[in-house]
Amino acid sequence: MQLPEDQLRAGHIPADLYRQIPPGTDLRRVVIVQEAPRSYKGPICMTLVIITGSVAVLLVIAFVVQVVAAAAVAVLSATGGLSYTINRATKHKPK
Repeated sequence: MQLPEDQLRAGHIPADLYRQIPPGTDLRRVVIVQEAPRSYKGPICMTLVIITGSVAVLLVIAFVVQVVAAAAVAVLSATGGLSYTINRATKHKPK
């Protein structure tokens, strides 16, 4: 029983709390209220929301850049300033 929580669970009053109780108080009627343990649910959810939002923003930026690049290539191709060829040569295996 080294931790104060263990002492309180066992019904013992730690010395620092015992000194704060007024003299003449019936110790059987003393209720000690502890602070609830910290919840990590909020920070974890916030981190997941931030990561998800960052990924979504990066995907939108990548999509916009792709659309802008395709539009620029289409405009330059139509005006004669740029041409490109896609070579889809396949190697045929002899039968």
